Formats: sequence, structure tokens, C-alpha cells
Amino acid sequence: QVQLVESGGGLVQPGGSLRLSCAASGIAFRFYFMGWYRQAAGKERELVASITKSGSTNYRDSVKGRFTISRDNAKNTVFLQMNSLKPEDTAVYYCNVNKDYMNYWGKGTLVTVSL
Repeated sequence: QVQLVESGGGLVQPGGSLRLSCAASGIAFRFYFMGWYRQAAGKERELVASITKSGSTNYRDSVKGRFTISRDNAKNTVFLQMNSLKPEDTAVYYCNVNKDYMNYWGKGTLVTVSL
């Protein structure tokens, strides 16, 4: 059974930083492409960053230079380091993996960027 558990969200002031973690189980983690998505209130879920099994990364334009995705295959965990946070980064952040043509999601972690 695939499980993804996100953590690390919270309230932060503009310009601050947070590090999100997603612990995966039920998959041979090192072989899987992993993604971080976010969904702001009233908006569609969007891909923020992704990382291949070999460590190649990709980011949406609005977070390039501010966010860094990484993985620790020994700990079955993917991270999202978020720096220079802006109010428009406020959203619930979700971890994602696709296994056997099925998308799996965690419950998400809320990030609020506000004074």
C-alpha cells in the first residue's frame, strides 16, 4: 500500500523559508519520479517541482531560483526547500507519485505566507 506523508508546513513571513518533507512507503522509492504540487484556495492543483530517479529536477517558472527539490533514497523521503517565500506561495502542498498508472497523494501540508 502506497503512503505519502507530508510535513513541515506552517506560517511564515514573506521572505522566510520552510523545508517540506514527504516520507514514502509501499514503493521502491529510488526508482520513482516524485513531484510536489500545491493548491491554493479556489484554484486548481499545480505542479511546483519534480525530481527523477536519477536526481534531475524541474520547476515551474514562478518558483525557479527560490525552491529546491531533493531526495534521500536511503530515507525514502523527498524534500522541498522553499526560500524567499511570497504571499502567493500560500497553499496546501502535496507530494505525488505515480505507480502502475495510478496517482497517489498525501494529505498535504499547509503553507501560509503572511505578515
